[in-house]
Amino acid sequence: MTVLPDDGLSLAAEFPDATHDEWQRLVEGVLRKAGKDVSGDAAEQALATALDDGLTARPLYTPRDTAPATGYPGFAPFVRGGRPVGGWDVRQRHDRPEPGPANEAVLADLENGVTSLWLTLGGAHLPVSALPAVLDGVYLDLAPVVLDAGAETPAAAAALLALYEARGVAREAARGNLGADPLGLAARTGGTPDPTAAVALAQRCHEEYPGLRALTVDALPCHEAGASAAQELGASLATGVAYLRHLTEAGLPAEAALRQLEFRYAATADQFLTIAKLRAARRLWARVAEVCGARSGDAGAQRQHAVTSPVMMTRRDPYVNMLRTTIATLGAGVGGADSVTVLPFDHELGLPDAFARRIARNTSSVLLEESHLGRVADPAGGSWYVERLTDELAEAAWAFFQELEAAGGQAAALASGLLGDRIAATWAARTRKLATRREPVTGVSEFPHLAEKPVEREPAPRPLSGGLPRVRRDEAYEALRARSDAHLAATGSRPKVFIAALGPASAHTARATFAANLFQAGGIEPVHDPVSVDAETAGAAFAASGAEIACLCSSDALYEEQAAAVAGALKAAGAREVHLAGRGEHADVDAQIFAGCDAVAVLSSILDRLGVAA
Repeated sequence: MTVLPDDGLSLAAEFPDATHDEWQRLVEGVLRKAGKDVSGDAAEQALATALDDGLTARPLYTPRDTAPATGYPGFAPFVRGGRPVGGWDVRQRHDRPEPGPANEAVLADLENGVTSLWLTLGGAHLPVSALPAVLDGVYLDLAPVVLDAGAETPAAAAALLALYEARGVAREAARGNLGADPLGLAARTGGTPDPTAAVALAQRCHEEYPGLRALTVDALPCHEAGASAAQELGASLATGVAYLRHLTEAGLPAEAALRQLEFRYAATADQFLTIAKLRAARRLWARVAEVCGARSGDAGAQRQHAVTSPVMMTRRDPYVNMLRTTIATLGAGVGGADSVTVLPFDHELGLPDAFARRIARNTSSVLLEESHLGRVADPAGGSWYVERLTDELAEAAWAFFQELEAAGGQAAALASGLLGDRIAATWAARTRKLATRREPVTGVSEFPHLAEKPVEREPAPRPLSGGLPRVRRDEAYEALRARSDAHLAATGSRPKVFIAALGPASAHTARATFAANLFQAGGIEPVHDPVSVDAETAGAAFAASGAEIACLCSSDALYEEQAAAVAGALKAAGAREVHLAGRGEHADVDAQIFAGCDAVAVLSSILDRLGVAA
């Protein structure tokens, strides 16, 4: 009997190891077939993807892509998790302003898988005085409560603590967060942060409620303004450090101050970036705790609350948001978040209905109970890509944190406009990617459906404003679609474009599909009837289409043969403009549309020339 070597890969033992150089040579061959004559590292770089913050995702990672030691789950530097076990608290957000319906939604969530509550109070949201009614029937010693009350945080905290006393909840059994976040409030409103109340709440929690935290370091205002992952992390570190200074100056030991903070981050549909962001955040915060002199083993473990990104949510084709939030939740869970909030798919349309809330809470339930993600601690740990991305993101975030600290800290960076300017520059660059569809948005810039029936919801309370702006990936296309909708309401029809396809389907289908997709992204209805035209039939077909503009679609070879003649026929039939899908100059063709063109600018100019009101 032959005994195979016990190397863990015995089935592959008879095959030679593939080297990095061999892989690179294969890549070179493939690229040469695509017309790119590159070799060595340049070949590998040709397949790399540029990320924000100067980072790059390479096509191959190997053991040579080293990263600092990550330790073990639940131990410093907490890269692999703040706890030694997986899983997360399913936390659902409630911002319905009426106490009765809000209580019904709260109880329904708790009965069906939600394990903690996130309540928005004050202003146009739920009145602070209604807190007892909203929490009627809730076992407060079992369900942690997280408050989000903005300027009314002191009153909301007092109401919750009074409710604990009134219902006989033991102080050591109280769990959750009182939600004090003066710097986050300043980022939202543009006001001046006052830490006095937050410090007082932290002192009381430290002395009387050992399981209750007082402060939230909310990075969502930065994320919703368009910040990159490194900027979101750097700003959260600057905020957390500012709070530590206030708390320790007030007399709290460093370890006690650290335990009063919970960090809130956005989870996006870029699952690997989300995983790396949460891992990097814990590593960086562990370093802050170490510098602060924390000696307790778990004091430097950052408590994390991940929220599926509002920026990625769309108003058109909102059901696709279910896919986005599922991927984001997976990233948050694998990344080690302690609590995860899945925003309902109709979040951007108003108050969610019962179906949307059920889908939101079931997203976590399916991942935990059916996919068993919670049974493995740090399942991405050991991936050379994830480890390297975590390290590079941590370096970029630390550099941004140092920039904010050098400017005087988070409060000074907000007041001077430094933080807002840095984020605005990042969003401007991303806006260009969205406009050129290099960052596609399914259902909006890609595969839009003009005949889709809009999803209607009750209006939600207006969010806080006056500080950092709130941006959305779909906003430029949403503005174009709104113009088309108004035109439809006023005239009974949408602006139209005639698809003048030349030659057989094999020659024009790809570009005709591309053109129809692009025009629909701006609310312009494509008319592709008949399937194919030529110089003799194009004029009559265009006149019958009801369109005012036309777009030629075919192969480059047929463009050379027919484009000028067909474009002339279309102009003679009354076409105000003739576009061409592809590149190249042709007689009577006014503009070209192609992959990578500024779709927003093209569509906006077409609507302008068609007289569609802005």
